[in-house]
Amino acid sequence: MIVTVEWMEEWFRRFDHDYFGGKLPVPELGLTRAKTRLGQLAYKRATRWGRTKLYDFKLSMSTYYDMTDRQAKSVLLHEMIHYIIGFTGLKDTAPHGIVFRGMMDNLNRKYGWDIRVMTSTKGWKVSEWAEERQKAKGPQTYLMLAIEMQDGKHYLSRVNPSFARRIESKLALVRELRSHRWYTTQEPYFEDYPQVRSLRGRRISKSDFEKLRNVLTPFEM
Repeated sequence: MIVTVEWMEEWFRRFDHDYFGGKLPVPELGLTRAKTRLGQLAYKRATRWGRTKLYDFKLSMSTYYDMTDRQAKSVLLHEMIHYIIGFTGLKDTAPHGIVFRGMMDNLNRKYGWDIRVMTSTKGWKVSEWAEERQKAKGPQTYLMLAIEMQDGKHYLSRVNPSFARRIESKLALVRELRSHRWYTTQEPYFEDYPQVRSLRGRRISKSDFEKLRNVLTPFEM
């Protein structure tokens, strides 16, 4: 099945009633063509008197895959967990921290869902338009930079190769840096990573980074 906004609204309301106590107003719903980001919750942030409030939520799902009913519903539930955490102002230890994982594990255990922090799409059926685009583009090679900071935080970047040496020279000046490593990969998962020209990256957990290392090939700069 290819998800639609109508499908999302119907199952959002059902899941809100069944699992979230009917607390969640239907956010703006949308569709994307993202290959690796199956779902996304976007919002605006306002800080006043030291307190931060999230608002203007938008929940999107990808039409890149011809998903099964169970796959699509698990993706929707993943984003709804993010939504209730943000909407109610709960504090979590990370984007997929203790609160998120507790809600996810509860839904999986009690109701048999397959909600995951990181979902592998290996073997998933792609939609017709995505299949045609894949054939036209062919495989791409990405240059990746993995960074570990002294405080244990991990960051991953997809780097524009023309700026790699400039970034490498700047790394030597970062006192908080514990280690860094360059990689190459043709893994489609990284297609949606922004290609950077400066020293910045996407924060990921150590466990998620260890999983991703299986599809990265070390590269000497």
